[in-house]
Amino acid sequence: MDFVPTRFQVVFDGTHFPTFPEPPIWARDTLEIPLYAAAASALILAIRAVALWRRPSDLSIQKSWKDVTIYGGTVVLIHNIARAWACLALVGLSLASLAICRTEMNGLEPRLGLELGLCVLYVYAAALAVFSVRATTRTGIVAAWHLNCILVVAFGVYFYRDIFPYATYTWPIQDAFEGHILTGKLVTLTLAAVVIPLVTPRAYVPVDPNNPMPVPSPEQTASPLSLILFSFLDPVIIQAYKLPHLPFDMLPPLADSDMSENLKKRSFPNIDTFSGASGHHIFFGIIKTFSNEYSAIIFLLILYSLCMFASPIGINRVLAYLENGPEDSPIRPIVWIIWLAFGPLIGTTALQAYFRLSMRILVQVEGLLTELIFEHALRVRVKAHNEHPDAPTPPSPKDDASSTNGASESDASSETVQGTASTISKDPKSASNSTKQGSVDVGKISNLVTTDLRNVTNMADFLLLLFYMPITIVFCVVFLYIVLGWSSFVGMFTMLMLFPVSGIAARILQGIQIGRIKAADARIGTISETMNVLRMIKLFGWEDRMLERVNNKREEELLWIWRREIFEWVANTVKKSDHSASNVIPIITMLVTYFILSPQTVIMKQELRPSIVFSTMPVFDMLRNQLHMANYRVIQFIDSKVSLDRINDFLHNTELLDQFAEDKEGSAEVLGADDTTRSQEIGFRDAMFTWSNENDGSATPSRHRFTLRIDDELLFKRGRFNLVLGPTGAGKTSLLMALLGEMHFIPATPSSWYNLPREGGVAYAAQESWVLNETIRDNILFGSEFDEERYKKVLYQCALERDLELFEAGDQSEVGEKGLSLFLECLTLSGGQKARCTLARAIYSKAEILLLDDVLAALDVHTSKWIVEKCFTGDLVKGRTVILVTHNVALAAPIADHTISIGLNGRITSQGSVAEALQHDKKLAEEANAELQVMEQVVDAEAAETKPGKDDSKKDGKLILAEEVQLGRVKWSAVGLYLRGLGGVGFYVAFLGFYTCSQLAQVLETWYLGYFASKYENSPPGSVSVSYHLGVYGMITLFDILAKSFGDIIFAFACLRASRVIHRQLTESILGTTLRWLDITPASRVIARFTADITAVDGPILNVFAGFVVVTLSMASSFGAVVFLTPLFSVPGVFAAIIGGAFGQLFIKAQLSVKRESSNAKAPVLGHFSAAIAGLTSIRAYGAQVPFITESLRRINRYTRAARTLSLLDRWVGVRLAAVGNILAAVLAVYLVYFRNEQSNNVGFSLNMAAGFSMRILFWVVRIWNDVQIQGINSLERIQQYINIEQEPKPTEVGKPPAHWPSSGELVVEKLSARYSPDGPKVLRDISFRVNSGERVGIVGRTGSGKSSLTLALLRCIYTEGTVHYDGIPTSSINLDALRSNITIIPQMLLSGTLRHNLDPFGQYDDPTLNMALRAAGLYSLQEEMDEGRLVLDSVISSGGSNLSVGQRQILALARAIVRESKLLILDEATSAIDYKTDGIIQTSLRTELKSDVTVITVAHRLQTILDSDKIMVLDEGRIVEFDAPKELLKNPKGKLRALVDESGDKDNLYAMAEGRSSSKS
Repeated sequence: MDFVPTRFQVVFDGTHFPTFPEPPIWARDTLEIPLYAAAASALILAIRAVALWRRPSDLSIQKSWKDVTIYGGTVVLIHNIARAWACLALVGLSLASLAICRTEMNGLEPRLGLELGLCVLYVYAAALAVFSVRATTRTGIVAAWHLNCILVVAFGVYFYRDIFPYATYTWPIQDAFEGHILTGKLVTLTLAAVVIPLVTPRAYVPVDPNNPMPVPSPEQTASPLSLILFSFLDPVIIQAYKLPHLPFDMLPPLADSDMSENLKKRSFPNIDTFSGASGHHIFFGIIKTFSNEYSAIIFLLILYSLCMFASPIGINRVLAYLENGPEDSPIRPIVWIIWLAFGPLIGTTALQAYFRLSMRILVQVEGLLTELIFEHALRVRVKAHNEHPDAPTPPSPKDDASSTNGASESDASSETVQGTASTISKDPKSASNSTKQGSVDVGKISNLVTTDLRNVTNMADFLLLLFYMPITIVFCVVFLYIVLGWSSFVGMFTMLMLFPVSGIAARILQGIQIGRIKAADARIGTISETMNVLRMIKLFGWEDRMLERVNNKREEELLWIWRREIFEWVANTVKKSDHSASNVIPIITMLVTYFILSPQTVIMKQELRPSIVFSTMPVFDMLRNQLHMANYRVIQFIDSKVSLDRINDFLHNTELLDQFAEDKEGSAEVLGADDTTRSQEIGFRDAMFTWSNENDGSATPSRHRFTLRIDDELLFKRGRFNLVLGPTGAGKTSLLMALLGEMHFIPATPSSWYNLPREGGVAYAAQESWVLNETIRDNILFGSEFDEERYKKVLYQCALERDLELFEAGDQSEVGEKGLSLFLECLTLSGGQKARCTLARAIYSKAEILLLDDVLAALDVHTSKWIVEKCFTGDLVKGRTVILVTHNVALAAPIADHTISIGLNGRITSQGSVAEALQHDKKLAEEANAELQVMEQVVDAEAAETKPGKDDSKKDGKLILAEEVQLGRVKWSAVGLYLRGLGGVGFYVAFLGFYTCSQLAQVLETWYLGYFASKYENSPPGSVSVSYHLGVYGMITLFDILAKSFGDIIFAFACLRASRVIHRQLTESILGTTLRWLDITPASRVIARFTADITAVDGPILNVFAGFVVVTLSMASSFGAVVFLTPLFSVPGVFAAIIGGAFGQLFIKAQLSVKRESSNAKAPVLGHFSAAIAGLTSIRAYGAQVPFITESLRRINRYTRAARTLSLLDRWVGVRLAAVGNILAAVLAVYLVYFRNEQSNNVGFSLNMAAGFSMRILFWVVRIWNDVQIQGINSLERIQQYINIEQEPKPTEVGKPPAHWPSSGELVVEKLSARYSPDGPKVLRDISFRVNSGERVGIVGRTGSGKSSLTLALLRCIYTEGTVHYDGIPTSSINLDALRSNITIIPQMLLSGTLRHNLDPFGQYDDPTLNMALRAAGLYSLQEEMDEGRLVLDSVISSGGSNLSVGQRQILALARAIVRESKLLILDEATSAIDYKTDGIIQTSLRTELKSDVTVITVAHRLQTILDSDKIMVLDEGRIVEFDAPKELLKNPKGKLRALVDESGDKDNLYAMAEGRSSSKS
């Protein structure tokens, strides 16, 4: 353990301990003590009975006496009956003793009263034993406690009187006159007071009597002895040893006291202000919740601190016996030898019990805070932006973003709000807190449950700092004063004077740690953003540039790591080097103290005897350890406090939704009876809304000072279809958010209000579709009951039947992270598919009010038309209130009953009918006319048409691969990854050589001090040269320090090299993998490798490796030293090593399985949290908070079950190995004392080395070897898994194209076929075509026809066959980076930073070029009418572009493509979410701004977008069915394009477009 000294053992000077020739006077009346205890017990029970006599009786008493559960089960009943009989036997034996006293009156008259009292005592005990048989009742539990106390007191008295005298030379047995009756008493009392209570299983008493566990946890029912030795884990450990991997279901069941539901009931009233907690810091709430556990921990720490001196006392008394004989002490040496075995074992038991409690609290607090943050996040107003883009929030190492099934009924309340409320999260009962509100975004919330929560859990041992260290230091000071007298204060004063040297180094190291963390945050931020846009990076061929950027960030971090390693051995904080500046301090302290004490000084002139040396040397070291730990723990404590303060600030000072805010002004009034009519209305009156309650008037970075203003009254029609119209960026989505209560309400007049009735339920479909990591069916049902008829109607009306046919598992296909799905043709759900799934969820729900945010934007015109005709006018929508935000005025106008129009300034420009809206907004009217002409221009086949004969056999539909769980032992190839990274043979020779010299010097130091002290025994007084011997000792120590320091420096260089190599290999592997691997692997898993696992490589793994070497060499040197002096020790030493190794193997096998299960159980907790945070608006709109909270609690329970088992396994092996080591030391002591004549200094040295060896066996197996395999190799395994993944072809010299390539945009495709996996079906089938340089080609086709697949095939992003010539060179012969960097496809992904950084991430272009690209993309035309919030090159863009509308993102993505000036430009639905006016501007810009030799391939659904192209390609089922100039295709009367144009209402204009383009080309 961190606070367990590993070098020395304490040895007391025998002359300073009192001895008793016979028991003291007070001990002769000790038989009265049990009588006092019994009287106190009876008095307490009587008072309790009086206090409880009027209360209801225990409910369990009503059960039949035949019900064995009352007694705690059959086994418990048998044990309690046996103890009752033992108590009755004690009554009989006491009566026999009373008879002896009456018969033999020789001096026994005073005993008559005592014996009579003892008879009454045992009768009382027997009565308590009878009551305690009903073990599960309140009466039985209280009786058992009193019985245990009385019997333990009686046993202790008899042990002192009649057993302990056998361990002395002079003490008499007090009750010897009783003869065999005394023997019977002792045996019976031992059974009743010790044996039976220790082995009796505890009765299961459920925390919640109404919800008992079906199978209680073995930890709850284990006997006290089993709990002390952790033997209740034996079945699990044995089962884990037999199986390759112990599955989760075979772990011990979770105790109901650990169930998150019960913990929530227990703790939330203390830590959650919305559950009644005060506004105090959350730390005090946690202390209050676990006050009982912390009281027990304090007791255990006191016991352990005392037991730290047990082994030194035992060694001291053995040495005293060897030096002075039996005259030195009345205690026999065998007692101290037994004490050597059991004294430290008691301390170890107390330590392991402490860890059991502290780790239990740690796991519980981790779960509680996760749930508390999650539930509070459901109340906060989330702003998806980074306030400080230059300081990215480190991502959480989470895994699959899975979520929950289910939604509950909406709250039966109306959200009418009058006035405004403060939106600061504070104590709902108090308004005294005036802290300025904090803003919070999704990244910050996620960071709270990852980085901050991890820091908080590191504070689990805070009582070591606040309690354990002070009392241990006090004990050390007292000890040193007893042994050394006042010279000890000189030594301690010297230590205190020198200790600031270590403190200065520690402060320097703290600064280095801060710098390293900042550098790591920057690297992780870059990695996180890289993963978010990795598809774009690969499509643009930016892998090498991003690799260079990541490596530069890594080098900055490695520089700080190097500084940390150099200073670490000086400060001795993070890595506990055996010799650094912190070790120089006790060495100098000891030398000064011994010099003051020595006979050659004029101060004390005392002999420096071996007992003094072997006593004080380790105690100084122990004291140094405590001071050092204070230095280390304070730094850790500060980090934890900062994170806990962040969590507390989030809980108390973050901005809440108005409905949760405290009513400071009493303005959020409840509607009176006269407001009943208005409570059913949907709308606003004189209201303004902003994205935050910012009283200082500063702009919200994410919304550019946007304010939504509603003047007068705006009402939506109930039971009707309402449209919300407006240009891109006008605030249409904000109107829905305001209605849902997501924006801050600012009243303009006293009568201001807004209202959204929720009695009948509300359903919401977001513009950015939110899908769960569940099956498609579960996404649609969202927790509602399955109604097959309704479900089929929803699939039909939402045009999903055709899509489900294309899924191998139909509606059981799993939708994964970001909408990934197991799709035959494409690996991701298209935007239209996700939008229809989101729409289907809303339609399937039975909510009376549907809020639909631009669900038609991601759909082609035909599918949109289908949705409008089949869904919006269907029976499932009839009679429901629908509020639809859309750009498609013409398509939605026929069904609209009411229309609201919003201008660019966020104001309502009109409301009423569609005609009225068009009359007020001429531009909107022009756009509607354009849409009307396009509406019939459909290229897709019937979206909902189904084909018969589909195979009913379905696959399981799983896409996201389950997290890999390694089976059995760790893979040593992963260790080789690190060992090779460290260096070659030269490194290992130098490193191991220096470390070996250091360990040998340490052994020599200990031996030489004993040799120095022995000189006083064999030399005349005054003849021993103190300065000479201390000088030799100092030289040995100096050599030790130098050897260790050189080894540390060499190792630091090697660690730096290994960290650099492994990180680079991992980065290259991820950047070089295939798109398919990225599709099936959540980005969160990859980020976890770059965060938790790489952090392990930089810190824990190197520390574990160094610790492994140091402890292994130390153990070998200790064992060798003892064997050298005592060769026979090799036999028990090897035997102990074998036993310890066997325990270690059992432990490690179980630990590996449980550790893996714990890691895999943690990921879903974070995944569910992240998924829910991403969909907060949808969850709140549906009123689904309760089922999401329930699912969160379920996942926390699963993680807690694995984490608790994991922590208990450490305790299991710790107790057993401590027993082995302590018994080994006792065996050696017996041999040296009774069978070998050795000098005291050699005996002390041997016992010291043996104790160190036994301790190191425990430390080596439990901490070092376990850390090597669990912390080290496990992380290396995970990294190696992602280094050895499928890769795209690497660049070669042969694959470099000529410097002039490409000089034109000519594209020739011959027999191109493509598939998404090597064994998957073809999605393109023998496609051949030619595109001349500078031509514009439009591609059309229904969903699934292969349009997007063709664009990916051109970039070699999927598996292809056939030939593609780009500017005369086959693309298969060109390096991928060269190919993709010269072809531009437009992915809609943005980076965090400025707009300039998004357009030109690598600083290749000047501002005029960038502005020209923005103008060509249509941004400036879009912003002509905006008064504020215009985007410029210095505008800050959030990660992923979350602070922009979807249309704005598409415009910026298009501008970025224009900047690249590639000869081939591919637009895949690049303008789908842009209004028609802006789309027209963009198309005009593309025709005029691009150079004449740029080839443009456009995938689109709007015919007017592509009909003036030079050529049009029509795809169907992966084949080209038509490909020619539009004019030529329109000449074919049976052609598909001709049919579509002829059906259009504006065919003359379309023909003119085709003719015009043809004329211009000619």
